[in-house]
Amino acid sequence: MPRYALKVEYHGAPFAGWQRQADQPSVQGAIEDALAKLEPRAHTIAAAGRTDAGVHAKGQVAHCDMDKDWDPFRLSEALNYHLKPAPIAITNCTLVDDDWHARFSAEERQYLFRILCRRAPATHDAGLVWQVSNDLDLNAMQKAADHLIGLHDFTTFRSTMCQAQSPVKTLDELRVEHIERPDGAEYHFHVRARSFLHNQVRSFVGTLERVGAGAWDPLRVKQALDAADRAACGPVSPPQGLYLARVGYPNDPFLR
Repeated sequence: MPRYALKVEYHGAPFAGWQRQADQPSVQGAIEDALAKLEPRAHTIAAAGRTDAGVHAKGQVAHCDMDKDWDPFRLSEALNYHLKPAPIAITNCTLVDDDWHARFSAEERQYLFRILCRRAPATHDAGLVWQVSNDLDLNAMQKAADHLIGLHDFTTFRSTMCQAQSPVKTLDELRVEHIERPDGAEYHFHVRARSFLHNQVRSFVGTLERVGAGAWDPLRVKQALDAADRAACGPVSPPQGLYLARVGYPNDPFLR
């Protein structure tokens, strides 16, 4: 059975998350249903990461096993046809080795979180950003973020429902970027690591927003980290500003 890697983009609002669920729409379920229209049988695909309800993706990666040899371009075109009108797109498709795995072959994941600062309601960006009313202090947020980079026990910044065996992870990058817009300011949080805990990125951003708003001193973030206590975390940001931006592989199959 030939195996194909799929690069997937989606708007997370209509879905209960990536993972297939019996009674709610999911991204995984939509793609598997589309595959079943091409080869009528039960399909199970695996992804690089499971995004929560409302979370988006620009560069999710999944793999599927097919019965026949498909031209990768024709497979992606056929899937996109059958995925309509769901806000899901296969933006790239390539043949990979039988032992290649979207999750286990990955060496890093990159997330993007967008905060829009303006008082007027978002229109074009509705559902795609976390909107706050007041501007934020970029330098203070970056100073606080720097405390989180490296190898740490991230108990404070993971959901109590997280199923990871250990809270110890290495955070390779947490960079805050300011983008000036005619209608306000936007802040992008670029987060990169090999793997993440449940709600880790949203916990980071919600806490750093408190720093940017002046409610927290940057040093309090280090104190919260050192506490290794979920109660020390700031508020968790809403899901709509979060994107799975990219998944890195030792030999990127999409660059062949």
